[in-house]
Amino acid sequence: MTFTTADLYDEHGTELASVSLQFRDFGTRTEFSGPARTVRCFQDNALAKALLATPGNGAVLVIDGGGSLETALMGDMIARSAVENGWSGVIINGAIRDSEVVDTLPLGVKALGTNPVKSAKDGIGEVDVPVQLGAITIWPEAMVYADADGILVERRNPAA
Repeated sequence: MTFTTADLYDEHGTELASVSLQFRDFGTRTEFSGPARTVRCFQDNALAKALLATPGNGAVLVIDGGGSLETALMGDMIARSAVENGWSGVIINGAIRDSEVVDTLPLGVKALGTNPVKSAKDGIGEVDVPVQLGAITIWPEAMVYADADGILVERRNPAA
């Protein structure tokens, strides 16, 4: 499916929320969409790694890492796992590492920046819970649309 977030917003207006945080683009897919799966964690990527090792079925993993740039929540091995398991993209409110390799993979990735430091692997956090990106709440299963202009998300709670 080809789309632009600008055209989607023009068509659907306030049914979609625009994430105002400014992300960097990584990976070869600059346009990606799918239902959200979510992880809330802080400087610990064990839950994200485990989830991306399962079938993604075209979903987008949204990781709320609290905006921390102190450690990376994804690197090349986890990104390769996401590709192998059919994930459409990953949005990280935090950092990645191995960015030059990630840039060669057929995956859409948006992150705040990069840091070569590994994160903890303790599994502390939550999966498939509402997460915040700036002022926007992203519910599990809400549709996410991302391209070079930004990120749009369904406003409604699809579980309600």
